[in-house]
Amino acid sequence: CSLSVTDINLNSPNKGLLSDAMTDVPVDSAAAARTSVPAGLTLAEEEELRSELAKVEEEIGTLRQVLAAKERHCGELKRKLGLTPLDGLKQNLSKSWHDVQVSNAYVKTSEKLGEWNDKVTQSDFYKKTQETLSQAGQKTSAALSNVGSVISRKLGDMSSYSIRHSISMPAMRNSATFKSFEDRVGTIKSRVVGSRENSTEGLHSPSGAGDKPPQDNAPF
Repeated sequence: CSLSVTDINLNSPNKGLLSDAMTDVPVDSAAAARTSVPAGLTLAEEEELRSELAKVEEEIGTLRQVLAAKERHCGELKRKLGLTPLDGLKQNLSKSWHDVQVSNAYVKTSEKLGEWNDKVTQSDFYKKTQETLSQAGQKTSAALSNVGSVISRKLGDMSSYSIRHSISMPAMRNSATFKSFEDRVGTIKSRVVGSRENSTEGLHSPSGAGDKPPQDNAPF
């Protein structure tokens, strides 16, 4: 049983029977999925390509399942070994850095930087600058060394003077010359003090006034 467009009338009293009639129509799934044949391909080539596409999609699904199982197994092994996600991250970063180092872009960049470094270090400007800096460093080191020597010498002189002074003062005080000088100073001091005391006693003594005889005042 087949239906045409003229047989379908929405105003027909038999419109409710349309679904029942269409259910009896056989449906070809391959024909429904099939689109127009691309230009340059025959029907047989299209069928072959579609068959190969189905196989590849099936293989991809199988590989995904295998990969998921492998990842679960890998996680179990890491858990048993006590490896943390941080360890895995470090390992991945190390591997990524190694891959970068062995890549052609990194190797070429390193070679180019090495060439530039050689050109810079071999240039006259670089050599003159290096010599100037070296001379300045040597002069600065010499100046600092001289200052350090002067300061050390001054400190040494002060230390030796302090030691000599601390040693010589007791020895000088105990010497015969120093004792003789102290005795002389003491003698002179006692004489000066004694002379002062004698002169003071002479000024306050009344004996001088009683030696003269009294004079009589005769009347005129």
